[in-house]
Amino acid sequence: MTSEMLILLMAATIQSGTPILYATLGEIITEKSGVLNLGVEGIMMVGALAGFLAAKITGSPVAGVLAGGLCGSLLAGVHGLVCLGFQGNQVVSGLALTILGTALANYLGTPYVGQNAPGFYPVPLPVLSQVPVLGPIFFRHDLLVYGSFVAPALIWIFMKYSRWGLGLRTAGENPEAGAAAGIPVVGYRWAGILAGGFLMGIGGAYLSLAYTHIWTTGLSAGRGWIAVALVIFAFWKPGRAVVGAYLFGGVMAFQLRLQAMGANIPSSLLLMLPYGLTVVVLTLASMRQRGDQAPAVLGVNLEPRD
Repeated sequence: MTSEMLILLMAATIQSGTPILYATLGEIITEKSGVLNLGVEGIMMVGALAGFLAAKITGSPVAGVLAGGLCGSLLAGVHGLVCLGFQGNQVVSGLALTILGTALANYLGTPYVGQNAPGFYPVPLPVLSQVPVLGPIFFRHDLLVYGSFVAPALIWIFMKYSRWGLGLRTAGENPEAGAAAGIPVVGYRWAGILAGGFLMGIGGAYLSLAYTHIWTTGLSAGRGWIAVALVIFAFWKPGRAVVGAYLFGGVMAFQLRLQAMGANIPSSLLLMLPYGLTVVVLTLASMRQRGDQAPAVLGVNLEPRD
């Protein structure tokens, strides 16, 4: 592989990893509040369709991204209603959300299969895009990719240093103590669910507006499940989520290029690579026995208060 091909592969890695990164960050925020949401795949699909339709109707990709994020929050709000309002099982609700979101997006999007909509295209950054090697890899992308560069740092700062970030973490670590101190634990859990759903929806919108520029059924292709796994790989840390997202993005970009080059490898085996890597990553993460970094009451519903 020539150096030019390697640079192109690294740039494709960044692009492929971006929707996974947004979804993973959204799930980290949700789980930090103590709520487990396994509906990432369905939320991404709804966000992809909403973003596509909004951009197609308005002619604005920015409106598409906002629509994708808002619809992601709306679907995540259903999960919040079940788990926070009716004390439903978080695992069952999340799985149902994936089925609902995927089926709904595929059904409503069927008339638009193969159509395109206004989307995001590369915007090379002045000066930085001309830096040898690093310029083509990092600074010749679209605006959503650039947003994904700063989002993990902003989320880390918010979680670690802000009063609201502390309240969110308290809701996932010790809600009883938080409630005793006057912290609105339920409110913070709602905030975590809706903010997380917004980022998941943006991850989905990226697929239809920047990654493919067309609508097709099954667009997320399991990326939501990879995002759920990456939360464990990242040990609930936004910075490590970047590494995981680009790792999987690299595998996806590599298998696509192998297929394009006509490699004498069964296509089904190539398509399996990212998901096989998911199993390996989860196994290694479990062997390191760092599960204690998960929020203490993750997946546990709050006890009703009299």
